Amino acid sequence: MNTDNQYANRQQVLIGLVCVCMVLLVAFCARIQLFSSEYNNKIGYIGISEFPARGLVYDRNGELLVSNKPLFDLMVTYDQIDPEMDTAQFCQLLQIDKNQFVELIEKDWSNKRFAKWKPYAFLKKIPHETYAQFQEHMHKYPGFHTEVRNVREYYYPIGAHVLGYLNEASPQDISNSNGKYKRGDFIGVSGIEKSYESQLKGSRGIQFYWRDNLNRIRGKLRGGANDTLAIHGHTLYTSIDKDLQTYAEYLMQHKIGAIVAIEPSSGEILSLVSAPTYDPSLLTIDRERGEAFAKLEQDSLRPFFNRAYMAQYPPGSIFKSIMALVALEENVWSKNKGVTCNGGYTYKDRTYGCHQHTRPKNVDVALQHSCNTYFWQLFQEVIDKHGFYEPQKGLSELEYYWSTFGLGTKTGIDLPAEQSGFMPGVDYYNQLYPKNKGSWKSPTIMSIGIGQGELLVTPLQMANLAAIIANRGAYSDPHVVTKTIDTEDNIIPWSKKQHTVPISKEHFDPIIDGMELAVTSGTATTAFVPGLDICGKTGTSQNPHGEDHSVFFAFAPKENPQIAIAVFIENAGFGGTYAAPIASLLMEQYLNDTISSQRLYLEDRLANTKLIVNK
Repeated sequence: MNTDNQYANRQQVLIGLVCVCMVLLVAFCARIQLFSSEYNNKIGYIGISEFPARGLVYDRNGELLVSNKPLFDLMVTYDQIDPEMDTAQFCQLLQIDKNQFVELIEKDWSNKRFAKWKPYAFLKKIPHETYAQFQEHMHKYPGFHTEVRNVREYYYPIGAHVLGYLNEASPQDISNSNGKYKRGDFIGVSGIEKSYESQLKGSRGIQFYWRDNLNRIRGKLRGGANDTLAIHGHTLYTSIDKDLQTYAEYLMQHKIGAIVAIEPSSGEILSLVSAPTYDPSLLTIDRERGEAFAKLEQDSLRPFFNRAYMAQYPPGSIFKSIMALVALEENVWSKNKGVTCNGGYTYKDRTYGCHQHTRPKNVDVALQHSCNTYFWQLFQEVIDKHGFYEPQKGLSELEYYWSTFGLGTKTGIDLPAEQSGFMPGVDYYNQLYPKNKGSWKSPTIMSIGIGQGELLVTPLQMANLAAIIANRGAYSDPHVVTKTIDTEDNIIPWSKKQHTVPISKEHFDPIIDGMELAVTSGTATTAFVPGLDICGKTGTSQNPHGEDHSVFFAFAPKENPQIAIAVFIENAGFGGTYAAPIASLLMEQYLNDTISSQRLYLEDRLANTKLIVNK
């Protein structure tokens, strides 16, 4: 009997504890549901992203090149839609039809990407004008809210290959980003938009809201204590001169090729043009972009291909300047050495042609008239320094000099996808002529002595060579961005990397004198501008598939040079025909800030000359 009483007492205690717990639970729920201002009718929360503005981009003179404009994504939570909503007015406001509405609102709910209680994109990239009309009526449509995105706005139709463009982040971009990117984010895919993506992109913010049992938003979570603000991207200042870039693109219309202009003292890129080009605003992320992108991508002239530092060409006769410097430094040639040229150079039973000119009595005059005979002999002296049967030793030493000039390797420009060019060396020729050791000699490879044969350089490398000569052997890595300003207004300047080629300064004097003579009274007289003291060298790059390419590199003025430039125009013939006068106009514009009235005819003729064939 006592046992039964003990059991009954324990049962009553247990029942009492359960009742107390139930009362406490009911009281807690009542406090949440009925009395708490923070939790009243709220059972969960939702986060709405706030997208940052990308960093601004300026030119070297503080001209704004790229900013942002808002586009709006209309988001919807299916469970919150009013089934009685006026869909006709809704569609009219957004300029869509009823079928589009149904297609946009209905999703495959079996797909884990979608849930009726979770917001998803109903309509993306709504233009500002459309959004302004819709916003006045948005309160009528519960379940819909907007997310603001900033897309690029370009102030001038120039610089597409420098500035680059954006795409939506791909699934691979997202998976490789460690959470930095999500679906719908934009990412730079070319130009400085790509190479400075981490600085430009900024950081996403997020706003948290309570939602009730009907998934309706009921206010800020914890008064906004968990919210984070979007942080805009860093501001970039570039070395590009907007006016010079505009003028260069104007002169290169209807042509294929590239122009690169550098400030010799700093390595700053003043202008970088690849032609054909396109208006960067065509690729702004909006609803019209797809057609423009497809048209550019399918264009046979490849406007997306950046010829300024991705195309690789034989440099032609501008390379004679470099060969002369090496020969003088190696002490296998004298600056006052002359040769006889009777219209060509004969080796054994073959004659290699040259054009008629006065006798090249020294290096200066040889450069002035671009004598092939002179530089073939000079090249052989470099290669045969250790004897005719030891060309590998001479070429190996020449390879070293090439590398110090940045040839056969990338310049390190702060833009993506740069190509390195190609300098054929000992290993290359041993593989090309594998019969036995020493089966090739200096005459076998003599074409590279005048910048032909297997040599390949980019227009950027050509401009950098001009800057090296202008500086008498010193140079900085070419670069486009000069400084970055972060979100705390800290200025982060470009970190310059200085280089010096192993050529004695005195050897540059005859080369520079010869380049000056070429402009005043030699092969490059079309580049002459009174008072500018331009020093330049023409080149004609052989093209086995058609008309030769027109090449010119130069700097000005001769003392304290302010600009070094390379112009390469495909299928345009001699360097003095198009490349040299175009370069002279650009140097005149940059140094004088105007074109003299006597040369306006030249500007008009060059700008309107059409050299694109089969188009």
